[in-house]
Amino acid sequence: MTIEDRIEADLRVLQLLAQSFPNVAAASTEIINLEAILNLPKGTEHFMADIHGEYEAFLHILKNASGNIKRKVRELYEATLSADDIRELCTLIYYPEQKLEIIKNQMENQSPSADLPAFYATTLQRLIRVCQSVSSKYTRSKVRKALPAEFAYIIEELLHESPSDDDKHAYFDGIIATIVETGRADAFIIALATVIQQLAVDQLHILGDVFDRGPGAHIIMDRLCEHHSFDIQWGNHDALWMGAAAGNDCCIANVLRLSLRYGNMQTLEDGYGINLVPLATFAMETYASDPCDLFGPRLDKDDTTHNEKTRRLIAQMHKAISIIQFKLEAQMILRRPEWKMQDRLVLQYIDKQRGLFVKDGVEYEMTDTFFPTLDPEHPFALTAEEDELVRQLHHSFRVSDKLQKHIKCLFTHGCMYAVYNGNLLFHASVPLNADGSLKTVDLNGHRYAGRDLLHHIGMTMRSAFNADTPRAEKHFARDYFWYLWCGQDSPLFDKDRMATFERYFLRDKSTHEERKGYYYLLRDNEEVCERILDAFGVQGKHRHIINGHVPVRVAGGESPIKAGGKLMVIDGGLSKAYHDTTGIAGYTLVFHSRGFELIQHEPFESADDAIRRGTDIVSSKQIVELSGRRLRVRDTDKGRELQAQIEELKELLYAYRHGIIKERARK
Repeated sequence: MTIEDRIEADLRVLQLLAQSFPNVAAASTEIINLEAILNLPKGTEHFMADIHGEYEAFLHILKNASGNIKRKVRELYEATLSADDIRELCTLIYYPEQKLEIIKNQMENQSPSADLPAFYATTLQRLIRVCQSVSSKYTRSKVRKALPAEFAYIIEELLHESPSDDDKHAYFDGIIATIVETGRADAFIIALATVIQQLAVDQLHILGDVFDRGPGAHIIMDRLCEHHSFDIQWGNHDALWMGAAAGNDCCIANVLRLSLRYGNMQTLEDGYGINLVPLATFAMETYASDPCDLFGPRLDKDDTTHNEKTRRLIAQMHKAISIIQFKLEAQMILRRPEWKMQDRLVLQYIDKQRGLFVKDGVEYEMTDTFFPTLDPEHPFALTAEEDELVRQLHHSFRVSDKLQKHIKCLFTHGCMYAVYNGNLLFHASVPLNADGSLKTVDLNGHRYAGRDLLHHIGMTMRSAFNADTPRAEKHFARDYFWYLWCGQDSPLFDKDRMATFERYFLRDKSTHEERKGYYYLLRDNEEVCERILDAFGVQGKHRHIINGHVPVRVAGGESPIKAGGKLMVIDGGLSKAYHDTTGIAGYTLVFHSRGFELIQHEPFESADDAIRRGTDIVSSKQIVELSGRRLRVRDTDKGRELQAQIEELKELLYAYRHGIIKERARK
């Protein structure tokens, strides 16, 4: 196709483009700007998965960019600063407000004549160098947008001036001296540290499961909702909370059960204002004579915040909501027979008189036989008290403004999958057949596989919150959140069943098994991974699948790198509940202009320890893949978009120069 043919085909687009670039000069200038951007180094991408409410570890990893900031500081100062000085400077960048107070107090205690202005001047110069380093990948315009309004002009001046230049030395030092003299040094240091943290990572990818287990999912969501650039691929625990916010009572019961199981009341009560008094009152009355030994919360070995009375109350509440959950789920299964989950109608198999579980003629010994609210004639029916409790809990979740705000944020920044720069991101799985082909799955009467399946699941989830969704469709969408949590063909679950009841109540451990879907059995097969990448339209010589969901058992010798490097699983157990299982405390992944680095983390002590002693998360790096040359913006998805814009602008130039479109003066 000749350029004239292209212009004729794109004439309407070019006419719209001409409104922004009305003449040859304007179009030419934009082409020059875009070409310059294409030659900048690729921005750093940061991948995290399965945070599970561990807010202190999450916030610290976010602040240090999985060690990326420390790497920059070492590159700049390894030859001139001691290891202790480098550690102190890094801690100041991560926690500027808190660290400044400690440093100033130490200086005052050591000597009343401590030279605080000299400390400020030296620190500001060092931070400016670090800021120059992390901002070098970006245009001035992008850096300017990241600067706090109060100090934007001054920081921009300092970033683009070199104190080693004799002509500018006095100018540079004068600015810093004035900052100190006017008493603005603390505020300026805090501003610089914040800018460094932001510019150290261009894009944050969260591969699902912000919620459950840990105490601060709401804190994590607060931070994410104000983050400058992030995306999230929803996980099964996220879907569970989304369903609870939508008013799905099965999801609400599961959210409560999991929170009680891990003694996590902070997110529910402090974070979202969920009123648990009705549940506590019901549990204390109904299970007053029941020790509920099997329902005690799973707490840290050194936990001192829960006394015996509190632990017993949590156990009673835990058992109460578990029985309610099984009843509600049975009602859902009967309402949605197309999901083929009738084997989960477990309460009907309890022989209450003999204290046995009897299914298919086989008798199983039970660990607990006290079921005061279970009617053998109507095992799935809620008692009047349970029904009222469910109504109250439903209301509490629906009217939580902060929960609804956070779920809206998940929808704004999230989806079931995403493709970024040759990487396919999703939380758990893509349903497969035994031969590794994509499995076709029914979704509300329609059948989809692969990318279409994940896309339409995402659209269904959104429809539960859209005001214009037809009533029947909205009811299905609301119900479907629970299927996503535990349905066999759910890409967020992908097992034959969720054996929660069996794990709680049956001694025979063979009944606890949950058989994984074929994705988990075949994901180490490079050919299968290539097939999935093809199905999702992922292009490039170096393309990967990146997901989490299933903790990598490092202590057992399992590797997070699978299928010849085509698949990277970055759930290493950030949640404390998984530390004993995995042997570590999580993985994160960094994709910068040099290639991929997988970061393996040890348990994080506390933010207070990091601030006072300068301790960091102990991490080890594994080079997954290095590029033969430094990657540029032109090698990324953004680069391809910019290149397309350049081609359109070149067509516009041709149209101007040949009189096809008339030039106008810029207003």
